Amino acid sequence: MSAKHPIVAVTGAAGAGLSTVRHVFKEIFKRLGIRPAIVHGDGFRRYTERQFAALLQEARTSNRHLSWFGPDCNHFPELEAFFKAYGKTGSGVLRDYAHNDPRAQTLGVPVGEFTPWKPLAKGSDLLLYEGQHGGVVASTWTRRLVDARHFPPEIDRRVDKTGIDIAQHVDMLIGIAPAVNLEWIQKIHRDCDKGYCSAQESVETILRRMDDYLHYIVPQFGLTDINIQRIPLVDTSNPFVARDIPTPEESILVIHFRDRLQHNFPRLLKRLPGARMSRPSTMIVPGGKLKLALDVICAPQFEAMMLRRNEAERHA
Repeated sequence: MSAKHPIVAVTGAAGAGLSTVRHVFKEIFKRLGIRPAIVHGDGFRRYTERQFAALLQEARTSNRHLSWFGPDCNHFPELEAFFKAYGKTGSGVLRDYAHNDPRAQTLGVPVGEFTPWKPLAKGSDLLLYEGQHGGVVASTWTRRLVDARHFPPEIDRRVDKTGIDIAQHVDMLIGIAPAVNLEWIQKIHRDCDKGYCSAQESVETILRRMDDYLHYIVPQFGLTDINIQRIPLVDTSNPFVARDIPTPEESILVIHFRDRLQHNFPRLLKRLPGARMSRPSTMIVPGGKLKLALDVICAPQFEAMMLRRNEAERHA
């Protein structure tokens, strides 16, 4: 953690709604005059889309599960090193990933590939990370061997075991964790609507990544400062046949605070119409109030970060 160079991480599974939170935070930062460095977790993936497809085919023939959620396919040590460096210097080494055509044109690389590793430009007030692994902690992890026939020599094929604690470097960790059936519905519809794959292939991906989901995604929600769960109020008992995604108005938000002493709940309740407390550290908010809830809850936290940052710089 760092007073001079704070890190805000929004973490959760693909399709959980992380980008929605990022857009809301960007608006808050603009209003507060905060200059963020925005980093996407995809840049710390280990493989390009082409390499991953080849590796996945090899894994299927050996009945081995493989997914973007786990350590086999991500640079966990590099992500932790980046967070640590940013906290100390306001910079760090990273790269970008082109996940679609507009992004590819901006970055100047083909879709599904990376830019070269490079230092992050200095001058930001804080780092906003959006991705799947902003709070990963693992005592050991294994980088498995891959079939060398599929990859060029520069692909690292070592087996490496080391401790990873990315969460320790984060000043504010926010988990986005919809009810699991809703998360699956959102993923299936997103994959189909954007042409990523068929509904059947999307379901296969959900099943294939379940082990990594349980070991590397879910544990992060026990470390977050704030968890936001969207719970549908309509029937989602069979997510694989759902014709549409429940709307925000057909949902409620369950917002859990790890340290309830840091928040003025009477003030928050006054500013959030329809909100109530279900437990001393848990707030229930109407589903359509996500943007307002993020603003009311997080903006004061960002302002406090900037005050601590200014104080630290004065004493530097």
